[in-house]
Amino acid sequence: MTSPTPAPSSARVRIVASSQSWVEGEAVRQLEAVARLPGMRLAVGLPDIHPGKGAPVGAALASEGFLYPFLVGNDIGCGMGLWDVELAARKAKLERWAAKLNLDGPWEGNAEAFLADQGVEPAGFELALGTVGGGNHFAELQRVDSVHDAEVFASLGLREDRVLMLIHSGSRGLGEATLRTHVDKHGAGGLPEDSDDARRYLKRHDHAVAWGRANRALIAQRMMDGIGSTGRRVLDVCHNSVISREVDGCTCWLHRKGAAPSDQGPVVIPGSRGALSYLVLPVGEGSASAHSLAHGAGRKWNRTHARERMRERFTAESLTRTSFKSHVICEDRDLLFEEAPPAYKPIDRVVTDLVEAGLVRVVATLAPVLTYKTRGGARD
Repeated sequence: MTSPTPAPSSARVRIVASSQSWVEGEAVRQLEAVARLPGMRLAVGLPDIHPGKGAPVGAALASEGFLYPFLVGNDIGCGMGLWDVELAARKAKLERWAAKLNLDGPWEGNAEAFLADQGVEPAGFELALGTVGGGNHFAELQRVDSVHDAEVFASLGLREDRVLMLIHSGSRGLGEATLRTHVDKHGAGGLPEDSDDARRYLKRHDHAVAWGRANRALIAQRMMDGIGSTGRRVLDVCHNSVISREVDGCTCWLHRKGAAPSDQGPVVIPGSRGALSYLVLPVGEGSASAHSLAHGAGRKWNRTHARERMRERFTAESLTRTSFKSHVICEDRDLLFEEAPPAYKPIDRVVTDLVEAGLVRVVATLAPVLTYKTRGGARD
C-alpha cells in the first residue's frame, strides 16, 4: 500500500493509494519534482493527491535545513473545524435556514476584540474575518449517518441525534499576502532555516495559522447565530502549514499541502458536498505517511474541465440539492459547477485506502444537511 517510488534524488517518494484510486500522472510528476529540491528527505502523496500550482495538493513533504513557502501555498492555515451544535437533527429547518443565512459580508461585531479573545493579533484583513471564501471552502451543517466506533464517538462528547457543523476555511487574504512577500523576493526558492528571511516568514506563517483558526471559529459562531443555536468546538486541524517535526529520525520541516495531521487526534475527512464526510481516528506510528492523512476527496477534474462537463449534464438549480436531500447555498454559478460532486474522487475509496494502509479507523460517517458556499460570488 505504501510502496516506495524511485526518485532522482536521495528523497524518498511514497504514494499512499491503491490501484483502485484515481491518481493523475501529473500529480505524481509534481511530487517527484518536489522530491528533487535541495534538502528534501521524504515526499508523500496521500490518496486525495491531485495536481496543484507547482506542487501537488494532498501531499506531505519533509525537508532538512530548508523550508519552502510555495509548498504551503497561499492559503496558509486553511483547515477544518468540527462543532457539536446544541440542536436535535430532527428539528432542522432547512428551507428557513437556507433563505436566511448570509455569511458573505463583513461581520458586524468587533473583530479585533474577537481576535483578542482567541489570542490572535489583528492582521489588517479583519473585514474578511468570519467569511468562508471561495474555492472548495464551505460551512456545512451535518447529521450523523452511522457510528462505527461508539467508544471514541462518545469520548468526543458527541450524540447521534445532534446536528454537527463542519467549517472549511483559512486565513483569507492574509495567507496570500504572506506568500506574496516571499515570492516577490525569492520566487519559488527555499529559505535556509537559519536565515532572517526564514524567521520572518515563519513568524508571519504562524500568525496566519492562528488567524485562520480564529476565522473558522467566527464562521461557526455566525452560522449558529443564523440558525438560533449554540455549540462547542470538538476539533480543529490545519491542512496548509510548515512545522518543525521529527520525521524518520530526522528533524525536518514538514510541509503539509492539503494534508491533515495524523498526530493531533481525530480528524474529519470530507467528500464532495454531495457525499459523506468521515470522522476518523489516526492509528499507527505515522512515519510512513509523514504523520499526515488525506484532507478530503481530492479533485478528479480541474475547475475548467468541471465547469465544461457539468454544464453539459446538470442545471445550476439541480446542483443546489443533493442525493442526501441536503441544500447547497451557492449563488456563484461557475463555482457551483466547479464544485459539483462528480468533479471529486469518491471519498469512500480515499478513506478505504487510509484504512487498508493502517493509518486510520473510521469513527463515524456524517451526512450533509445544509452547505453554505456563497451568496454573492465570493472567490479566492
